[in-house]
Amino acid sequence: MLRLRLLPAVALSLATLSLPTFCPSSFGEEYLNGITWQAPPIVTPGATAADPPADATVLFKSADDVENWKNISGWSTDGENLVAGKGAITTKAEFGDCQVHVEWSAPLPVKGNGQGRGNSGIFLMGRYEIQVLDSYDNETYHDGQAGAIYKQTPPAANAMRPPGEWNTYDIFWTAPRFTESGELESPAAITAVHNGVLILNHFELKGDTPYNRPPEYKAHAPKGPITIQDHGNPVRFRNIWVREFQPASGEQTREPFLRDGKKETPISEAE
Repeated sequence: MLRLRLLPAVALSLATLSLPTFCPSSFGEEYLNGITWQAPPIVTPGATAADPPADATVLFKSADDVENWKNISGWSTDGENLVAGKGAITTKAEFGDCQVHVEWSAPLPVKGNGQGRGNSGIFLMGRYEIQVLDSYDNETYHDGQAGAIYKQTPPAANAMRPPGEWNTYDIFWTAPRFTESGELESPAAITAVHNGVLILNHFELKGDTPYNRPPEYKAHAPKGPITIQDHGNPVRFRNIWVREFQPASGEQTREPFLRDGKKETPISEAE
């Protein structure tokens, strides 16, 4: 039988190694934070990652959904596709913190270059843009390519599919907060995944995203619409949905404490 013999130094090292403590109370004291949490709501997910969960607001799935949008008359539909036309469209509903799913396809045949090729944009709260652009083998300024927060940061990666194929944005949005007097309390933040690739990781926006001036914050309502830009290119969109996000909630009902069997010791009294 093979036997392993540890050298003294190795044995000492293993004996003094601090290992993480797992939760079973039979191992000794258990830390409890004293918060009484509300049960998280049960949400039935979509059949696939692209399908809307049960609690999502479907903004566009077919031509029947055009009533969800303002200024839609200049755009067209092709089955389950929404084709950019004249003028920006804006949702009738408004959202604050939310999760947004959008699928889009750059036009074929390919026309133009740089900012003139497959250009559109998704505006959170009607004023903060994540760029839509055909950035497949198409050079432009980096903070204006697909997945950029326009004129603020490039995406961490260019995950574009070729023109004519479908791209997916999954956007996780934290709305800015303002004080009662209109001062910025906390900036907007965005996490975004492009075709399964993380391209923005809780990026804090410097303000809105105009073309012709520096970004700035101006106090606005806690909710706003989602806007899709018209930039003169027939970009197609499909399967657009949004979930309003509510963080887990609970109430501190007692001081944090340690439990060892039936003995409970407040953290403030623990040695």
